[in-house]
Amino acid sequence: MSLKILVIDDEPGFLQMLQVILSRAGYQATTVTSAEEAIGLVEKKGYDICLCDLKMPGMDGMGFLAELKNRNIPITVIVMSAYGSNETAIDAMQQGAYDYISKPFQSDEILLTLRKAEEREQLRRENRELKSRVDKESSGSTIVYKSEVMQKVVDTVTRIAAYRTTVLINGESGTGKELVSKLIHNASPRAGKPFTPVNCGAIPEGLMESEFFGHIKGAFTDAHGNKRGLIESSHEGTLFLDEVGELSLQLQVKLLRFLQEGEVRRLGDTRVHKVDVRVVAATARDLAADVKEDRFREDLFYRLNVVPIRIPPLLERPEDIPILTDHFLKRTRERLGVVRVNSIGAESMKLLMSYSWPGNVRELENVVERAVVLTESSEIGPDVLPEVIREGSDGAGPSSVLNMSGMSIKRNRRSMEKTLIVRALESTEGNRTHAAKILEISHRALLYKLKEYGLGNTD
Repeated sequence: MSLKILVIDDEPGFLQMLQVILSRAGYQATTVTSAEEAIGLVEKKGYDICLCDLKMPGMDGMGFLAELKNRNIPITVIVMSAYGSNETAIDAMQQGAYDYISKPFQSDEILLTLRKAEEREQLRRENRELKSRVDKESSGSTIVYKSEVMQKVVDTVTRIAAYRTTVLINGESGTGKELVSKLIHNASPRAGKPFTPVNCGAIPEGLMESEFFGHIKGAFTDAHGNKRGLIESSHEGTLFLDEVGELSLQLQVKLLRFLQEGEVRRLGDTRVHKVDVRVVAATARDLAADVKEDRFREDLFYRLNVVPIRIPPLLERPEDIPILTDHFLKRTRERLGVVRVNSIGAESMKLLMSYSWPGNVRELENVVERAVVLTESSEIGPDVLPEVIREGSDGAGPSSVLNMSGMSIKRNRRSMEKTLIVRALESTEGNRTHAAKILEISHRALLYKLKEYGLGNTD
């Protein structure tokens, strides 16, 4: 089925030329000379893609994008202009445009741009179908994105969701590994069955085997009754092993046996229980490196890494920041009942876009919540953003640290660690537990480094 395309431009000759190009390429094209007329058509008839000129009398292209956003009309918009610049393109994309093309252009240029948009529209359709399978209880776990790298993640999820195959999700802390695992579960035939998230780093080593495999009465001193383990409790569902690299080598052996045989034996029991569980694992560590250093079993690594999914850090997908910020703003307003705050200022958005986000999406969500609580007007201004963000990334990132001490790793290590610790503490308003998670070190290690670098009271 060919896509329906709406073209908006105030030059009739240009419209006629473009309609010929699009019709020959197999597209259904409708042309209008004003954005006001286009709004009515989009609402009544619906179009897949819109080509819109930026400079027009009356409502211009930016106004059209704003109106689409206000009316919550989902359509892929490609803006066109003969007066554009890189800054204009960025502004248009921040307003919701998918792509930007400069006039004059060759027919193959516009067709290539449309093919890219068509692929994106197909992914959006697949994503909508995938999301429609998510029940109301997990609706707050929807992945919000605009970037092509995240589209690839969702595309992979769509392809593998229906199969039982194991998945290994790799990504920095705060990138949304559990959200992706829930998406896999909710898009699979196992949706509606148990989804069991387990933080492998939070279970004491002495309790790991009992927690995962269960026990029978009398198996150990405090075993006063029979208990099913996490694996058995996830029967016909999905077991999500977060921070799987923290598992002890002993438990890795037992987990491997379960993955190979599909059965578990409770502590103290002689019987085995057949279990149908899909395993999705996640880690922020380099498990391949851990395998080489004998910290993680090679056979278990390959058993888990059947379908690898890498979630890129927010630093690699800055185009997601505006849409994520808007999402968190709306969600925070609803959750906290704060009606006065309904937008974020342009200067604040520039600061958010220039920040490196060591805590990724989770840090962005925390920053937005803080800003909503502190803002006394309808718009979030720079004054309510953390100091580390207001100062910008210039002079605060790794490159600036290196500039101070040349290329020596030894001389730069202390400066780098100190800079990152300060930034993590500022972004979490001094919450050491949260800062330690962002830095991916233990709370005890953070306290030691605070003392080592003389960064405040460590009592």
